[in-house]
Amino acid sequence: MKPDGLPEHADLVRELRALRRGGLATLQSSVPEALRVATLLAGYARDEDDLPDGAERLLRAAVERLGPEDLIGRAAQRTFGLLPGRRGDPAADRRRAAALVYGVSPERFRHSQERQVVEQLAGAVLAEVREPIGPAVRRPTGAAVTDRSPVRSARPVLVPLSGLPGRAGDHPVTVHVSPIELLRDIDVLVSSENVHLEMSKSFRPTVSGAVRRAAAQGCPADGPVRDVLAEELAAWVRARPGVLPLQPGTVVSTGPGALARRGVRRVYHAAVAVPDGLGYRVDPESIVAAVAACFARARQERDGGHPGLRSLCFPLLGAGRGGLSREAGASWLRWAIADALTADPGWAVHVVTRYPEVAGFFEAEAVRP
Repeated sequence: MKPDGLPEHADLVRELRALRRGGLATLQSSVPEALRVATLLAGYARDEDDLPDGAERLLRAAVERLGPEDLIGRAAQRTFGLLPGRRGDPAADRRRAAALVYGVSPERFRHSQERQVVEQLAGAVLAEVREPIGPAVRRPTGAAVTDRSPVRSARPVLVPLSGLPGRAGDHPVTVHVSPIELLRDIDVLVSSENVHLEMSKSFRPTVSGAVRRAAAQGCPADGPVRDVLAEELAAWVRARPGVLPLQPGTVVSTGPGALARRGVRRVYHAAVAVPDGLGYRVDPESIVAAVAACFARARQERDGGHPGLRSLCFPLLGAGRGGLSREAGASWLRWAIADALTADPGWAVHVVTRYPEVAGFFEAEAVRP
């Protein structure tokens, strides 16, 4: 252990090598010491009970730092079973899949690239611990690991949506700082799409790409993988010739695909991004329309073929490639949710983001006079 409380890089490398052999499932029985310390210091776990899932969240965040489109990042995903449907793969299968990224044999990969992948991932874990995310959401570097004070990025934050002119009552919203694909037991996940209903590529670090990837059914080693959500959206479009492009704010629902294993029942695709040159444009008014449409669709489906729907989860709409700042996206989303809950307060509403400061935006809005 270093004087500042951070684990040694060499200790993390040693533990990650062992984790590569045993697989992510071994974290449920024991999180090794250096990874345990890193998980707590980075704020991905609030206590010992949350450590296994927190350690896995930290590893996924570290892979994002490496870049899921980079060779090392892609190999790390496969080496540790961080792709959908690969978590429980035997070590030999994971090594074989990682070797394919480099186009070498598993044995060549083991003696060469695998060492670099593990070392780079250990470095990314430490970078995730060191990155300053603001004093309001992180314990100071070097704080004792025995300090179990809550860390905002490690747990959902319950935010009262109050203080809106002409609105009565408080409407709590739970903010999760987490990849959307790691959420559990939320009935409806909302994905941000463009007005042509073209989901993001599954390898891209976007909400749409993550949801598409996590919902895919099957395993490449066993045969074709079903791109469930894209297939359902394509079928919806074929049944409605001439419907594209959609009016911004339109919402189309699909099944959850493999996300059903995490308790998800529906995925709502909010078409808010309008192509604009080489990028996209998202008008704030489209966010308001999409949120209202999600609530309306949830009511319709709850009264129809999906009884019991009670919870919805929204990402920040338009704050990625849509051009809005995170603060602006959070502000518009907060107002839209508050307005919808004022009219129909019987829903449990969640917001998911990878950025801890977004929880701060919601809380700051909640306490403004």
